[in-house]
Amino acid sequence: MDLKRVNDNQTTVIRNESTVPFIAFKALESTQLVKHGFSTRLGGVSEGFLSTLNLGFGRGESDENVMENLKRIGKSIGFDYRRLVTTNQTHTTNIRVVTEEDAGKGIVIPRDYSDIDGLITNVVNLPLITYYADCVPLYFLDPVNKAIGLSHSGWRGTVGKIGAKTARLMGENYGTKPSDLICCIGPSICMDCYEVSSDVADEFMSVFGIEPSGIPFYVPGQKMPDSILYRKESGKYQLDLWEACRKGLLEAGVKTENIHVTDLCTSCNKEVLYSHRASNGKRGSLAAFLMLSDNN
Repeated sequence: MDLKRVNDNQTTVIRNESTVPFIAFKALESTQLVKHGFSTRLGGVSEGFLSTLNLGFGRGESDENVMENLKRIGKSIGFDYRRLVTTNQTHTTNIRVVTEEDAGKGIVIPRDYSDIDGLITNVVNLPLITYYADCVPLYFLDPVNKAIGLSHSGWRGTVGKIGAKTARLMGENYGTKPSDLICCIGPSICMDCYEVSSDVADEFMSVFGIEPSGIPFYVPGQKMPDSILYRKESGKYQLDLWEACRKGLLEAGVKTENIHVTDLCTSCNKEVLYSHRASNGKRGSLAAFLMLSDNN
């Protein structure tokens, strides 16, 4: 993928392309309330199959390299990497309410929590991070009450509607109304690249109220009708996580015009984005970042 291609997208734009590039959402930038971004695999110090901006610990390289990469992307986006609050992702729908006391947890001080796939906060200058290599990043901004959320939505999180749960928890803690939320669905695996087995498809059919007889057949290379699932002659299915996440947000009360969906697939663009499927698990970790800014 030529990074310049992203600038032709109606939803996203590349920033700092010549140094440490990151993908930004125009809808979030326009508010001037947050600093945010989604990393590429460019601009870091990692080597081999991790080259070059691996942001995940435990991927097979030194912690020093990961810290240097975090420092670089932090400088590029505009946050202090030492204050990052990390998740401990295990494909749950558990969300942590983040306070100032959490600053640096998982980076410079140990985490005292586990099994967390989403983070919300209303603390200024406290950057949140979630990790990816095909799963869907969900960004949330409440511009009225000045609160944010960042959630990791794999197929389990998507069928569990972690997006709706994030919006609900922001309402409980910060008074957020779903109709005020600006939500972005970030770079992740596209429907054409995401084949799933019948047991996964069955869960989506049950949760989203889809009748098996109403699922269209998948035809490679053809524009498909709007759906979450497409059946294949093999008995497998193609799953559209982007549309499933969008539908979940709509059900939660987020306005259609406030949901911004990328068309950037991690698997299609494995040269500049890590993909678990495309690399058979030999990959680094991308990351999504979101922070309330104090420059308003």
